Amino acid sequence: MNQAQTFTQACFSPVGDCAMLIELGAGIDPSLNEAVLELEAQILKLTINGIEETTPAYNALLVHYNPDLINFAALQEAISAIDLGASVTECEHYLWTIPVCYGGEFGADLDYVANYHHMSAAELIQRHSAARYRVYMIGFAPGFTYLGGLDPTIHTPRRENPRLQTPAGSISIGGMQALIAGVAMPSGWQLLGQTPVATFSTERDPHFLIAPGDAVEFCAISPSEFRDMKRAADRGDWVAERVSLNV
Repeated sequence: MNQAQTFTQACFSPVGDCAMLIELGAGIDPSLNEAVLELEAQILKLTINGIEETTPAYNALLVHYNPDLINFAALQEAISAIDLGASVTECEHYLWTIPVCYGGEFGADLDYVANYHHMSAAELIQRHSAARYRVYMIGFAPGFTYLGGLDPTIHTPRRENPRLQTPAGSISIGGMQALIAGVAMPSGWQLLGQTPVATFSTERDPHFLIAPGDAVEFCAISPSEFRDMKRAADRGDWVAERVSLNV
């Protein structure tokens, strides 16, 4: 991960007239990201009238609010009173085991990335699936899961020419980041495989399966296993295993 910096004080900035950006630092770091999630939990506990939604990122929190119910100054005053060091909220986090079919029709860039690092496709799969990843944030598109913890030996630049379409469930890497794509979309990330797991679905409760602060591990499956799991996923099954990280 790149060098992270924690600010001595939170930095509050307006985003238009109905959102506030609260930055706790710069860079990517698990402890900094955990502080963002703790801040979000503490804000939600206050039940401040006018807050409509909160969106955590690597090192900052975006707070959407109704300016007819609360203004920027009043919201900043309420949030500034939170002492992140005073108590820790027990947020429920999970470890997800995500099945992936690597290469071939499911991972068009697998061989390219393996050749780029002078290793076999099997070794690339082993290194990609051996890591435990932290879910830093969900954003850019529904269910788009940004993961930290990619093995440094397989960090790979993004494609020079992005694809106009990649499938939902794409398992990709770009630079030092790893990704699970929740929906079909254009992408310049290097496509290693595909999972039958739907990280986002409007036909299921919850709509979003994985949350910031969770952890992810990948396991390789065969094309036939993928197709069986995909049929189950289309019926609404999770086809992913999870265990609590809070025990």
